[in-house]
Amino acid sequence: MTTPAPTAPAAPKYIFITGGVISSVGKGITTASLGRLLQSRGLSVTVQKLDPYLNVDPGTMSPYQHGEVYVTDDGAETDLDLGHYERFLDQNLTAHASVTMGQISAAVIERERRGDYLGGTIQTVPHVTDLIKERVRALAHGAHLDPPAPVDVLIVEVGGTVGDIEGQAFLEAIRQMRYEEPRHGTLAIHVTPLFHLHATGELKTKPTQHSVRTLRSMGIQPDIIISRSDQPADAGITAKLALFCDVPTEAVIPLETADSIYRVPAVLDQTGLTDLTLDRLQLTPAAPPAGRSIEDWRDWTDRLDGADRSCRIAIVGKYVELRDAYLSVREALIHAAAHARARVDLLWLQSDHLDRADQPEIAAALADVDGVIVPGGFGARGIEGEVAAARFALTQRIPYLGLCRGMQNMVIAVARERLGLADANTTEADPETPHPVIALLDEQRHLTQLGGTMRLGVYPCQLQPETAARRLYESELAHERHRHRWEFNPAYREQFEAAGLTASGTSRDGALVEIAEVRDHPFMLGSQFHPELKSRPQKTHPLF
Repeated sequence: MTTPAPTAPAAPKYIFITGGVISSVGKGITTASLGRLLQSRGLSVTVQKLDPYLNVDPGTMSPYQHGEVYVTDDGAETDLDLGHYERFLDQNLTAHASVTMGQISAAVIERERRGDYLGGTIQTVPHVTDLIKERVRALAHGAHLDPPAPVDVLIVEVGGTVGDIEGQAFLEAIRQMRYEEPRHGTLAIHVTPLFHLHATGELKTKPTQHSVRTLRSMGIQPDIIISRSDQPADAGITAKLALFCDVPTEAVIPLETADSIYRVPAVLDQTGLTDLTLDRLQLTPAAPPAGRSIEDWRDWTDRLDGADRSCRIAIVGKYVELRDAYLSVREALIHAAAHARARVDLLWLQSDHLDRADQPEIAAALADVDGVIVPGGFGARGIEGEVAAARFALTQRIPYLGLCRGMQNMVIAVARERLGLADANTTEADPETPHPVIALLDEQRHLTQLGGTMRLGVYPCQLQPETAARRLYESELAHERHRHRWEFNPAYREQFEAAGLTASGTSRDGALVEIAEVRDHPFMLGSQFHPELKSRPQKTHPLF
């Protein structure tokens, strides 16, 4: 009797999500939500973002340009949409999930300099598009894993909007893949806005029609259109879009703005998007893992409405004009609030407005808050205001959580208030400070490049016994993501310990302080890392 040959795994399927007319139309949330829905049908899914900008990554961009920089376990500095992907899919992504045109361009030039193209003329087609397809297929097939582990579906979001000149190579690569892959191997979804004209009370479809025409001119016919609006769209709008965009009526999915992004998966599931996707890609659903069904997701989102108490949290930072600069902090608070069945009211305070404020002004600004968070950031601007907020929380015994720079400014506040070091500072703000309680590591003092030169990605943190950090984590060891240059200066550690500031989390060898907390305070804790990056809707981070 012969043993049957093992069945070869099915080839991965690809879903390409593009956006039209305007940015911030909801591609990232749509991508994350569809990934979560496919997981709920027992499929293995991962996600990739194609960003058209020529930066290698967003690490050197101002948050005003690009929102927060999201950092993965392996230290990749990425677009904030990867945060949405990780939160919705409960999946730790890697550098392979973030592809920029800067990375592609640099890799093509490197190959040309090595002679890999054998003297050929380097062109967008085929050299740039081939490399894009290579990166996409490598992730789908799990080439970065040992052993390789392909997924059932890779969802690829293309940044920017259709028609942007810098994104044309990505769209051309997608066009080629749609031709090269099997007939049911790819799906194209286009997300566009429906604008509501108050003067006439109408939802206008013309921008979507023009956007689809632009996409089709690049050789891509969308299979599904998701029409975003702040007003409900009736059947007439759906039928009109189907007719003029050459898409079946059932494949025009209306998506009205929800009161929470976490409700979008259930809303999209009710429209039939999940079943339509499975049908078009000829995918066979299976039972999902425990906790991954759409019902489990709905059970969690129901907690958003179950608040029986409220709290007011002040976020004191230098980029608060653009809330996306602290997107993961805000989402981590939402997760924690749902976990505690509480409602969080956020008070956003511009830290450089507090730089020269006196104590009464700071007291007025922070009146009636139940807690203070000082998040991360770079540069001297706003540091004094953040130190003042930390000092007020210290003296008034207000719960305080410092994230990265927020931890450093907490240390400065304690040095000035309890150690009598009036000139204590970080060398980031004052290189000549006589008391550099926060300073650069020796190996970082001579760096000439900014990009990728920080302590990035996951590092282990040893949690000390009988501390708040150890109690919250319920573990001796934590693994957290970093993105910073300046560190707690170990030369001052004994002085701080004597004044009540404990290093409750350190590197494995004890050389670096990862968490500091004030022992005689109700809750005053700062982390050198960014705990907000690992918070999940159904897995609230212990520090939050």
